[in-house]
Amino acid sequence: MTLEDTHGQEPMPETSDSTSSSAPSGSRMQSAGKALHELLVSSQRRGCLTAGVYESAKLMNVDPDTVAFCLLAADEDDEGDIALQIHFTLIQAFCCENDIDIVRVSDIQKLASILGASEEAGEPRDLHCILITNPNEDAWKDPALEKLNLFCEESRNVNDWVPNVTLPE
Repeated sequence: MTLEDTHGQEPMPETSDSTSSSAPSGSRMQSAGKALHELLVSSQRRGCLTAGVYESAKLMNVDPDTVAFCLLAADEDDEGDIALQIHFTLIQAFCCENDIDIVRVSDIQKLASILGASEEAGEPRDLHCILITNPNEDAWKDPALEKLNLFCEESRNVNDWVPNVTLPE
């Protein structure tokens, strides 16, 4: 008996090729990566970007209604960091509970090249969690944010709750 059987749902049709039906197509993934790049650049320019696990958690605790989008980033080296993975799990749960779209990126180096690797004080910047804020819902309609919201919605429709996005070269 499958999960679909117990909930009375139709099972997902098998695809004819070897890829999973829940895997995003290459062009959709590239489009999402390009939109994410554009969103990060425009958000940083507007001052609507919060970087860092601690800083993000603090913002979500104080004013969750201003958070429009969440990005979690980890390299292969970070996969063994249990504390970071626990933070990610809590952030993902919070985002799901508050209807905040969330994606994962597996290349912190590309992220650092887009946003800058260090703060003014010269210390390395924590890019493991990035929040895009929107203090006034009507004030800022970014087409890249809208594309990413659609990408996340489509991913959830195929039970991919935190899709991976590949940033463009």
